[in-house]
Amino acid sequence: MVDAPRAAAWMIHLDTDFLIRGLSRGSPEDRRLRSWLATGEPVGISAVSWAEFLCGPAHAGDVELAIRIVGEPLPFLGDDGPLSARLFNLGGRRRGSLGDCMIAAAAIRTGATLATVNTIDFRRFESAGLRLAAG
Repeated sequence: MVDAPRAAAWMIHLDTDFLIRGLSRGSPEDRRLRSWLATGEPVGISAVSWAEFLCGPAHAGDVELAIRIVGEPLPFLGDDGPLSARLFNLGGRRRGSLGDCMIAAAAIRTGATLATVNTIDFRRFESAGLRLAAG
């Protein structure tokens, strides 16, 4: 298993939907994101969430702003594959859920807390070590 960087243990990973809503000025996710940034909380995104975000629709201005917020996406590594499969099976092998399993696996591997608006989709992975940002 790959060791996570020390700084990632207190990083907030943004799920795709959280990032999309966070870019909407005045939304609860925008206020939350601004709060984290104001306090210096490290914010990042997995390569899987980033790819979903880029599938759009995302305007060029949104992409530029998102890059400034999250920086370089954290890669999906070989060790994330088996964990994603374990999460997929743990979650009942639900159609269309593999992306969520991959996002959760990257967060678990790095020790990050996942910020999502889809807590129902991710809560089932808490028993495997996923931490979700509180409401």
